[in-house]
Amino acid sequence: MILDLLFPNRCIHCNRMIDAELLVCDLCFDQIHFTHYNYFENNPIREKCSLLFPVENTFALIQFEKENLSRKLIHELKYKGREKVGKILAEWTTEVVDFKNRKPDLLVSVPLHPKKLRERGYNQLHLFTETLSEFYRIPFDHQLIKRNHYSKAQALKDKKHRLETVNTFSLTQPVSGQHILLIDDVFTTGNTISSIAWEILNSGNNRVSVLVMAIDV
Repeated sequence: MILDLLFPNRCIHCNRMIDAELLVCDLCFDQIHFTHYNYFENNPIREKCSLLFPVENTFALIQFEKENLSRKLIHELKYKGREKVGKILAEWTTEVVDFKNRKPDLLVSVPLHPKKLRERGYNQLHLFTETLSEFYRIPFDHQLIKRNHYSKAQALKDKKHRLETVNTFSLTQPVSGQHILLIDDVFTTGNTISSIAWEILNSGNNRVSVLVMAIDV
Protein backbone atom coordinates (compact mmCIF):
# COMPACT_ATOMS: atom_id res chain seq x y z
CA MET A 1 0.00 0.00 0.00
CA ILE A 2 2.78 2.43 0.91
CA LEU A 3 4.62 1.59 -2.32
CA ASP A 4 1.43 2.22 -4.27
CA LEU A 5 1.26 5.68 -2.74
CA LEU A 6 4.93 6.44 -3.31
CA PHE A 7 5.15 4.86 -6.76
CA PRO A 8 1.63 4.80 -8.25
CA ASN A 9 1.01 2.78 -11.41
CA ARG A 10 0.58 5.02 -14.42
CA CYS A 11 -0.84 4.61 -17.90
CA ILE A 12 2.04 3.80 -20.24
CA HIS A 13 0.59 6.17 -22.83
CA CYS A 14 -0.68 9.31 -21.08
CA ASN A 15 0.90 8.85 -17.61
CA ARG A 16 -2.42 9.12 -15.71
CA MET A 17 -2.54 7.23 -12.40
CA ILE A 18 -4.38 3.90 -12.80
CA ASP A 19 -5.05 0.73 -10.81
CA ALA A 20 -2.02 -1.44 -10.17
CA GLU A 21 -3.22 -4.31 -12.39
CA LEU A 22 -3.83 -2.12 -15.46
CA LEU A 23 -1.56 -1.00 -18.30
CA VAL A 24 -3.53 1.89 -19.73
CA CYS A 25 -6.36 4.14 -18.65
CA ASP A 26 -9.86 3.81 -20.08
CA LEU A 27 -9.35 6.69 -22.51
CA CYS A 28 -6.14 5.26 -23.92
CA PHE A 29 -7.56 1.74 -24.07
CA ASP A 30 -9.87 2.94 -26.84
CA GLN A 31 -6.77 3.82 -28.90
CA ILE A 32 -5.57 0.21 -29.04
CA HIS A 33 -6.30 -1.24 -32.46
CA PHE A 34 -7.70 -4.73 -31.91
CA THR A 35 -7.99 -6.96 -34.96
CA HIS A 36 -11.32 -8.68 -34.18
CA TYR A 37 -10.12 -11.77 -36.08
CA ASN A 38 -11.94 -15.06 -35.67
CA TYR A 39 -9.54 -17.89 -34.77
CA PHE A 40 -11.43 -20.40 -36.90
CA GLU A 41 -12.08 -18.21 -39.93
CA ASN A 42 -9.97 -16.76 -42.72
CA ASN A 43 -7.88 -13.72 -41.80
CA PRO A 44 -4.65 -12.05 -43.00
CA ILE A 45 -2.42 -14.32 -40.90
CA ARG A 46 -4.05 -17.46 -42.25
CA GLU A 47 -3.63 -16.15 -45.80
CA LYS A 48 0.09 -15.45 -45.27
CA CYS A 49 0.78 -18.68 -43.38
CA SER A 50 -0.99 -20.77 -46.01
CA LEU A 51 1.58 -19.61 -48.55
CA LEU A 52 4.39 -20.87 -46.31
CA PHE A 53 3.14 -24.05 -44.60
CA PRO A 54 -0.07 -26.03 -43.90
CA VAL A 55 -1.85 -24.17 -41.11
CA GLU A 56 -5.02 -24.99 -39.18
CA ASN A 57 -6.20 -21.83 -37.37
CA THR A 58 -4.74 -18.38 -36.77
CA PHE A 59 -5.25 -15.33 -34.55
CA ALA A 60 -3.68 -11.96 -33.77
CA LEU A 61 -4.91 -9.77 -30.92
CA ILE A 62 -3.80 -6.29 -32.02
CA GLN A 63 -2.41 -4.42 -35.03
CA PHE A 64 1.26 -3.49 -34.85
CA GLU A 65 1.11 -0.15 -36.64
CA LYS A 66 3.69 2.62 -36.66
CA GLU A 67 3.42 5.20 -33.91
CA ASN A 68 0.36 3.67 -32.27
CA LEU A 69 -0.32 2.42 -28.76
CA SER A 70 -0.39 -1.22 -29.84
CA ARG A 71 3.24 -1.00 -30.94
CA LYS A 72 4.14 0.74 -27.68
CA LEU A 73 2.64 -2.13 -25.68
CA ILE A 74 4.87 -4.67 -27.45
CA HIS A 75 7.95 -2.47 -27.05
CA GLU A 76 7.26 -2.07 -23.34
CA LEU A 77 7.07 -5.86 -23.08
CA LYS A 78 10.21 -6.62 -25.08
CA TYR A 79 12.57 -3.76 -24.37
CA LYS A 80 11.42 -1.95 -21.21
CA GLY A 81 11.35 -4.85 -18.76
CA ARG A 82 7.53 -4.79 -18.45
CA GLU A 83 7.01 -8.57 -18.43
CA LYS A 84 3.51 -8.18 -16.95
CA VAL A 85 2.37 -6.74 -20.30
CA GLY A 86 2.42 -10.33 -21.55
CA LYS A 87 0.01 -11.45 -18.84
CA ILE A 88 -2.44 -8.66 -19.58
CA LEU A 89 -2.30 -9.26 -23.35
CA ALA A 90 -3.05 -12.92 -22.62
CA GLU A 91 -6.03 -11.94 -20.48
CA TRP A 92 -7.35 -9.78 -23.31
CA THR A 93 -6.86 -12.75 -25.65
CA THR A 94 -8.93 -15.06 -23.45
CA GLU A 95 -11.82 -12.61 -23.70
CA VAL A 96 -12.08 -13.05 -27.48
CA VAL A 97 -10.70 -16.51 -28.34
CA ASP A 98 -12.89 -19.53 -27.63
CA PHE A 99 -11.37 -22.85 -28.73
CA LYS A 100 -14.70 -24.54 -28.01
CA ASN A 101 -14.22 -28.30 -28.36
CA ARG A 102 -11.23 -27.92 -30.71
CA LYS A 103 -8.47 -26.97 -28.33
CA PRO A 104 -4.87 -27.52 -29.44
CA ASP A 105 -2.91 -30.17 -27.57
CA LEU A 106 0.13 -28.07 -26.70
CA LEU A 107 1.22 -24.42 -26.52
CA VAL A 108 4.73 -23.69 -27.81
CA SER A 109 6.27 -20.22 -27.90
CA VAL A 110 9.11 -18.98 -30.10
CA PRO A 111 12.33 -19.38 -28.08
CA LEU A 112 15.11 -16.89 -27.48
CA HIS A 113 18.74 -17.84 -27.93
CA PRO A 114 20.31 -18.39 -24.46
CA LYS A 115 22.51 -15.31 -24.95
CA LYS A 116 19.50 -13.14 -25.78
CA LEU A 117 17.62 -14.61 -22.81
CA ARG A 118 20.47 -13.58 -20.49
CA GLU A 119 20.53 -10.09 -21.99
CA ARG A 120 16.78 -9.53 -21.65
CA GLY A 121 16.34 -11.45 -18.41
CA TYR A 122 13.13 -13.18 -19.54
CA ASN A 123 11.41 -14.50 -22.64
CA GLN A 124 8.62 -12.03 -23.38
CA LEU A 125 6.36 -14.90 -24.51
CA HIS A 126 6.58 -17.13 -21.45
CA LEU A 127 4.20 -15.31 -19.12
CA PHE A 128 1.80 -14.75 -22.01
CA THR A 129 1.87 -18.47 -22.85
CA GLU A 130 1.60 -19.61 -19.25
CA THR A 131 -1.41 -17.35 -18.65
CA LEU A 132 -3.16 -18.84 -21.68
CA SER A 133 -2.21 -22.33 -20.53
CA GLU A 134 -3.77 -21.80 -17.10
CA PHE A 135 -6.96 -20.28 -18.49
CA TYR A 136 -7.58 -22.84 -21.25
CA ARG A 137 -6.08 -25.79 -19.35
CA ILE A 138 -3.73 -26.62 -22.21
CA PRO A 139 -0.16 -27.71 -21.38
CA PHE A 140 2.81 -25.68 -22.60
CA ASP A 141 6.39 -26.63 -23.43
CA HIS A 142 9.09 -23.94 -23.39
CA GLN A 143 11.81 -26.48 -24.18
CA LEU A 144 10.47 -28.22 -27.30
CA ILE A 145 11.99 -25.73 -29.75
CA LYS A 146 15.61 -24.57 -29.63
CA ARG A 147 17.00 -21.49 -31.37
CA ASN A 148 20.32 -22.49 -32.87
CA HIS A 149 21.83 -19.12 -33.70
CA TYR A 150 22.11 -15.81 -31.88
CA SER A 151 20.82 -12.88 -33.90
CA LYS A 152 19.86 -9.27 -33.37
CA ALA A 153 16.23 -8.29 -32.83
CA GLN A 154 13.87 -8.70 -35.77
CA ALA A 155 12.97 -5.03 -35.53
CA LEU A 156 16.60 -4.10 -36.21
CA LYS A 157 16.99 -6.31 -39.29
CA ASP A 158 16.33 -5.30 -42.86
CA LYS A 159 13.91 -7.35 -44.93
CA LYS A 160 16.64 -9.46 -46.54
CA HIS A 161 18.00 -10.63 -43.21
CA ARG A 162 14.54 -11.26 -41.78
CA LEU A 163 14.06 -13.85 -44.51
CA GLU A 164 17.18 -15.78 -43.47
CA THR A 165 15.72 -18.33 -41.06
CA VAL A 166 17.12 -21.57 -42.51
CA ASN A 167 18.28 -23.93 -39.75
CA THR A 168 17.51 -21.28 -37.14
CA PHE A 169 15.39 -23.66 -35.05
CA SER A 170 15.34 -27.35 -34.19
CA LEU A 171 13.30 -29.73 -32.02
CA THR A 172 14.83 -30.93 -28.77
CA GLN A 173 12.82 -34.15 -29.00
CA PRO A 174 10.52 -35.87 -31.52
CA VAL A 175 6.83 -35.03 -31.38
CA SER A 176 4.02 -36.79 -33.23
CA GLY A 177 0.25 -36.78 -33.45
CA GLN A 178 -0.08 -33.37 -31.82
CA HIS A 179 -1.99 -30.19 -32.68
CA ILE A 180 0.48 -27.49 -31.63
CA LEU A 181 -0.38 -23.83 -31.20
CA LEU A 182 2.69 -21.73 -32.02
CA ILE A 183 2.86 -18.44 -30.12
CA ASP A 184 4.85 -15.34 -31.06
CA ASP A 185 4.77 -11.63 -30.30
CA VAL A 186 4.63 -9.93 -33.73
CA PHE A 187 3.80 -11.55 -37.06
CA THR A 188 5.69 -9.82 -39.86
CA THR A 189 6.84 -11.91 -42.84
CA GLY A 190 5.85 -15.20 -41.20
CA ASN A 191 9.26 -16.74 -41.84
CA THR A 192 10.09 -17.32 -38.16
CA ILE A 193 6.81 -19.13 -37.55
CA SER A 194 7.21 -21.03 -40.82
CA SER A 195 10.68 -22.25 -39.89
CA ILE A 196 9.40 -23.66 -36.59
CA ALA A 197 6.21 -25.03 -38.15
CA TRP A 198 8.16 -27.11 -40.65
CA GLU A 199 10.32 -28.59 -37.89
CA ILE A 200 7.12 -29.69 -36.13
CA LEU A 201 5.35 -30.88 -39.29
CA ASN A 202 8.36 -32.88 -40.45
CA SER A 203 8.70 -34.55 -37.06
CA GLY A 204 5.51 -36.57 -37.34
CA ASN A 205 1.79 -36.50 -37.97
CA ASN A 206 1.34 -33.08 -36.40
CA ARG A 207 -0.87 -30.07 -37.06
CA VAL A 208 0.04 -26.43 -36.47
CA SER A 209 -2.00 -23.34 -35.58
CA VAL A 210 -0.69 -19.85 -34.89
CA LEU A 211 -1.52 -17.24 -32.26
CA VAL A 212 0.34 -13.94 -31.98
CA MET A 213 0.04 -10.83 -29.88
CA ALA A 214 0.19 -8.53 -32.89
CA ILE A 215 0.30 -8.50 -36.67
CA ASP A 216 2.47 -5.96 -38.49
CA VAL A 217 0.17 -4.39 -41.04
